[in-house]
Amino acid sequence: MMEKMLKKPDYAKEILAIMHGSFSKEEMLDRIADYHENDIAEAFELLSESERKSWYQMFGPEQIAEIFSYIDDPDSYLKELPLDEAAKVLSFMDSDDAVDILDEMDHSTQEKLVGLLDEESGHDIKMILSYEDDEMGSKMTTNFIVIHNNLTIRQAMRELVQQAGENDNISTVYVLDENDKFYGAIDLKDLIVARQEDNLKDIISTSYPYVNDHEMIDDCIERIKDYAEDSIPVLTEDNLLIGVITAMDIIEAVDEEMGEDYAKLAGLTAEEDLKETTIESMKKRLPWLIILLFLGMGVSSVVGVFETVVAVLPVVMCFQSLILDMAGNVGTQSLAVTIRVLMDETLSTKQKLGLVVKEMRIGLCNGLFLGVLAFVFIGSYIWLLKHNPVAHAFVISGCVGFSLMTAMVISSMVGTLVPMFFHKIKIDPAVASGPLITTINDLVAVVTYYGLAWLLLIHVLHMV
Repeated sequence: MMEKMLKKPDYAKEILAIMHGSFSKEEMLDRIADYHENDIAEAFELLSESERKSWYQMFGPEQIAEIFSYIDDPDSYLKELPLDEAAKVLSFMDSDDAVDILDEMDHSTQEKLVGLLDEESGHDIKMILSYEDDEMGSKMTTNFIVIHNNLTIRQAMRELVQQAGENDNISTVYVLDENDKFYGAIDLKDLIVARQEDNLKDIISTSYPYVNDHEMIDDCIERIKDYAEDSIPVLTEDNLLIGVITAMDIIEAVDEEMGEDYAKLAGLTAEEDLKETTIESMKKRLPWLIILLFLGMGVSSVVGVFETVVAVLPVVMCFQSLILDMAGNVGTQSLAVTIRVLMDETLSTKQKLGLVVKEMRIGLCNGLFLGVLAFVFIGSYIWLLKHNPVAHAFVISGCVGFSLMTAMVISSMVGTLVPMFFHKIKIDPAVASGPLITTINDLVAVVTYYGLAWLLLIHVLHMV
């Protein structure tokens, strides 16, 4: 019974049933109007092309624009419309959503569609398209409410109602001064509860946060998140209000930034998608792989230097991967923590040094615990399963355990210092990626492990 109550209704199927029913156009539109545009969009994607074309005629460009805002790849559906109809749909969309669709189209089609837009929509879209992809201006929308600071409360409310017919981002009302420069912002709630005799300026926040249109997304995304506002104004260098960044835009920007950082942590030069050709994907992956190939050769060369150790005590080869894997894992953990911490540009040198010490301390404590486990279990393995003398077995496992602890401490330090170095020389620390840190730590672990084996087992204990 409880499962039935908690089961989510399949609204998309209900909408499809209405579409395929024997209703008149008016009755069908009336029934579908009860559903959210997101559910309509989900049903829309389940239709055939011919069925979708009948929807285009039935709904009209304004409602189609609303539906398209909830579809992941609306550009592929927009191509099913004649250019003039597609332009009408774009003109009803928020400017930033329309730009996202146009960005997915070839340059020729893009130019034709922009040319067919009405004057106001064309101006807004051309303005947003003029910004580079990594600038805040490319993420803004022109869907916002704006008034002047010399109005009365009643006049401000009248202006709000008038503009709300075309702009639905009304939770924050932006204010300009007598020179049309940005003055501040008003929370909608404060405007609603204000009395008519109150002074409008008393409810305006003149220290409201903002971003500049040419500001880099990477440089201000954390600042925007800290304010947690529904929207943030975008200003020119002359303090003119030209757009806003909405909460949804912020979420998308953060998602894109995380995708780029994830790509870098995977050793890619940029994020990939399913539409890329094999050659394009190769171009993104090859640069790091070439670097890592030569670093890997360096690791292999170091192993060759210690071939004497392997020749005398071949059993140590069995535990090389253990040391390398643990060192790589610890280094990657420290890398992830450091990249996250380095997002705070206000960190002092003392705080950064404190992070290095903390990571090394964590590496030491974890290494000590795991080193003891390695000592006990590897010693028991060599003694009981390999039938070596107990003293011989636990001396080797002791060397493995001590090497493991040492490698983990050094790897924690490397995983922290390398991204700090990249950050210091103004290179994105995410490029100090997992593969790079792992390869460096492989080198550290090999030198540590075989160096200690050569020193302790051969030269100090003379186990030959």
